[in-house]
Amino acid sequence: MTLSHGRPYLAIPGPSVMPDRVLAAMQRPAPNIYTGALHEMTQTLFPDLKRIAGTAHHAAIFISNGHGMWEAALLNTLARGDRVLALVSGLFGQGWVNTARALGLEVEVIESDGAGPVAPDRLEARLRADRGHEIRAVIACHVDTATGVRADLAACRAAMDAAGHPTLLMADCIASLGCDRFEMDAWGVDVAITASQKGLMTPPGLGFAFFNDRAAAARDRADMVTPYWDWRPRAAPELYYQYFAGTAPTHHLYALRAALDLIGEEGIEAVWTRHARLAGAIWAAVESWGLMGEMRLGVGDRSARSHAVTSISLTAPDADRLRAWCETEMGVTLGIGLGRVPPEGWFRIGHMGHVNAHMVLGALGAIEAGLCALRIPHGAGGVAAAAQRLAAA
Repeated sequence: MTLSHGRPYLAIPGPSVMPDRVLAAMQRPAPNIYTGALHEMTQTLFPDLKRIAGTAHHAAIFISNGHGMWEAALLNTLARGDRVLALVSGLFGQGWVNTARALGLEVEVIESDGAGPVAPDRLEARLRADRGHEIRAVIACHVDTATGVRADLAACRAAMDAAGHPTLLMADCIASLGCDRFEMDAWGVDVAITASQKGLMTPPGLGFAFFNDRAAAARDRADMVTPYWDWRPRAAPELYYQYFAGTAPTHHLYALRAALDLIGEEGIEAVWTRHARLAGAIWAAVESWGLMGEMRLGVGDRSARSHAVTSISLTAPDADRLRAWCETEMGVTLGIGLGRVPPEGWFRIGHMGHVNAHMVLGALGAIEAGLCALRIPHGAGGVAAAAQRLAAA
C-alpha cells in the first residue's frame, strides 16, 4: 500500500508549483496575434517584470529556457574572443562557462568550494591585475540551483568599483528572481537573466533579459548576435512580432500575466519575506535532524543560502533512497543531487514560487517519515523545529 494517492507535491527547484490561476489562464482558444487584446496585454507585462527585477531600464522576452538566456546575455554584449571572468559556485555557473566557451569567448574561472560564493576580494584582486581591461564581463549566478549558494552581487559590484574596472556585471537570476531579494539597479548589475519556471510560477518556455544602458551600448560591438537572439527589437519593437522574433508564445503570456498579478497582489517585499521565512523553517528542520547522523546543509553560512532551494547531504546512497521513498510512499518529489559528488548522497528541496507554510511542513513531514521508515540515523523533532521557527518569525 502507498499513501501517495491524492494531489502530488513537486518539491523540486523548478519547474515550480503552478498556481490554479496560472493554469486556468491558459485554458482558452488561440487569440488573434495581429491586433487587439493580446497586444495590449503584452505591453502590461514589462512594467511588472521590471518592478520585480528592480530596474528602470530595458527588458526583453524570449521563447527560451535558462540555457538559452545564457547565450542571449553573451551574444548581445560580447565579441568573439573577448575575455570573460566567471564566478562559479555550482553546476549551473559551470554551465554558463561552457556556453561562453562554445561561443568562442575566452573564459577564466574563479571557483568556490560549492559551500559558499566566491569571495569578493578574490574578484577585486583579479580585476586589479587586469590593467589593460581585457576582461569584458563578469558572470555569476545570483543563486546556483545545484548548490543553493547565493552570491552577494552588491559586494561584487563594490569590488569591481574598488578595482576601478569598467567590465559588465552579468547575473543569472533564474533560480532567484521572485524568491530572493534582487535589486538590479541598486546593486549595479548591468545584465540580469531569468526564466519563467521558478519564482515566476509559469510553465518552462519563457526567458527574460534585463539590461541597462551600459549593456545596451555594448551591443554596438557585439559581433556574434543573430537575428533571433538580438534583444534590440525585442526591447523596443516597431511591430508586435518583433517582441518575439515571430509568433508570440500566446498561452505562456496569459499564464505569465496571471502569475505577475499574484506577485503584485502579495507585493514583492512580502514575497521575499515569505520565501525567507519558509527557507528558515527548512533549515531548522535539517539542523535538528543533523544532531544525530550525517545529514547536513550544503551551505553553512546563513547569509549565503538561497531562499528558493536548499541542498542537503546524507551518506550515500541514503539521499537517493529517501527521495525514492518520499515520492513512492508520500507523493512528494524531491530534487536530485545535481552536480554533487556522489550524487546519491545529496538531495534538494525546492521552496520557490507558489509555496506556503503547510506545503513546506508537509514536505518536511514526508522527509521525517522517510528517515524513520528507512532507519536513516537522524535527530528527533525536525518538523517541530520547523513549526516553532514559523511560529516565532
